[in-house]
Amino acid sequence: MQAPSPHIVAILLAAGRGKRFDPAGQQDKLLQRLPGGQSVAAQSAANLKSVFARVVAVVRPGQQQLLDVLGDAGCETTVCDDADQGMANSLRQGLALAGDAHAWVIALADMPFVQAATLQQLRAGLEQGHGIVAPTCGGRRGNPVGFSRQYLEALRELQGDAGARSLLASCPVHNVEVTDQGIFRDIDTPADLA
Repeated sequence: MQAPSPHIVAILLAAGRGKRFDPAGQQDKLLQRLPGGQSVAAQSAANLKSVFARVVAVVRPGQQQLLDVLGDAGCETTVCDDADQGMANSLRQGLALAGDAHAWVIALADMPFVQAATLQQLRAGLEQGHGIVAPTCGGRRGNPVGFSRQYLEALRELQGDAGARSLLASCPVHNVEVTDQGIFRDIDTPADLA
């Protein structure tokens, strides 16, 4: 297996509230256990760490247990004080922590089923010089998505909770066809843990 590139940093967004999982806010879906025993967040981090030398994770305030889990998984962590104002704020915080990387793969912490082979293909696409790289399966685009440094300012200017969808709609995207259904599977309800 090719050594992880230190110039591509994975950013793991873990600052959402998960209101669909538990409307009362009593259970953090990222700390729930998957059938293999790992928490959702730890599995998502482990998948990224298997491919990327650096993984930075962004959480919202008051999430010490999640910070500990992600730190134990080998992530550099940061708290986004204004995470509730939208995903774009968390992304900016992750970009700041990632420093002068050449590219980023932006992943969601509630998507623990993305396969390492998919992440390797995204990394390869960025290393080959593509500006935006996204996985597709059966013609449908999923997550995570990679961006080269040429999109840094555009990423910093994003607002609200739409993430980088506007860039995917308006810029050239190199689609990588995979057989990985994990690019669509997120943990929205307790039934999704199975």
